[in-house]
Amino acid sequence: MSPTASLAALQDELAALDRVVVAFSGGADSSFLAKVAHDTLGAGRALVATAISPSLAPAAEADCRALAEEWGLRWVGVATNEMDDPEYVANHPDRCARCKTALMEALAPVAAAESATVVLGVNLDDLGDHRPGQRAASDLGARFPLVSAGFDKAAVREWSRRLGLRTWDKPAAACLSSRIPYGTPVTLGSLRSIAQAEAALGALGFAQLRVRHHGSVARIEVEVESLGEVLARRTEVLNAVTSAGYTYVTVDLAGFRSGSLNEVLREVDQ
Repeated sequence: MSPTASLAALQDELAALDRVVVAFSGGADSSFLAKVAHDTLGAGRALVATAISPSLAPAAEADCRALAEEWGLRWVGVATNEMDDPEYVANHPDRCARCKTALMEALAPVAAAESATVVLGVNLDDLGDHRPGQRAASDLGARFPLVSAGFDKAAVREWSRRLGLRTWDKPAAACLSSRIPYGTPVTLGSLRSIAQAEAALGALGFAQLRVRHHGSVARIEVEVESLGEVLARRTEVLNAVTSAGYTYVTVDLAGFRSGSLNEVLREVDQ
C-alpha cells in the first residue's frame, strides 16, 4: 500500500475542488471516491454520475443504483454515445480515449449545471498501463483526486475496508469493450454476448474473471488458483458460455490479468 495515501489528504483534495461530479462505475476506486466525496462535501456539492451505455454490464448499472441508495448518494445516470463514434466502433488502440471523450462530453453539461469539476477514480497503479483515456479525460478538464492524494489500488481497498464499504474487495472491472481485441469492431451483439457469458460464470461463483471475445471463440481468464475448478466444472462452464452465443470455449492458462489485450501493444513496442 502506498505510504503516502491518507484519507485526510483525499478530503483536502476534494475540499479544494469544492463541488464535484464523480464518474461512478461502481468499482472499488470510483465507489471509494464517491463515498468520500459525499461524506466530505455533502450531497449538495457531490453528485455521482454513472455512464449508461451498451459497454456497461447490466449488473454493474444495477449495483451503481444499489450503492447510491445504500449510501445516500445523490446519483444520476447519464447516457453516453460512444457507439455512435465510428472510431470507437473500429476499436483502435485509442478506443479508451474515444470512450472518455464521450463520457466527458456527456458529463460537461451536468458539471456546468452543478458548477462542479468532474473527478475520476484513477489511482496510481492505473498510470503504468496503456490508458489513453486518462489523457483524454485530463485534457477535457477531469481531475484525479486519488492520484493527487497518493492512493494506489491497495490503499483504496484498505481505506474502503476501514470505512466498512462493501466494495473494498470488489473484483477489478472494466467496460465490456475491453474484452474485444484491438482491430475487431465493437458491436452490440458482441457486448451482449460478453455480458451474458460473464454473468453466467459469475453465477457459478467465479468472481474475478474476463471473457475475451475472439469471434466465435471465448477465451476465459480466471485467477490461477481457480483454473482447477474451471476444469472440474467443465460442463457447467461450457454451457454457461455457449449459451451466450459462443461456439468454442478456451481457458487462458496464464490466468486473469487486467489489460491482457494490451500485451500485443507491448510486444510491438519491443
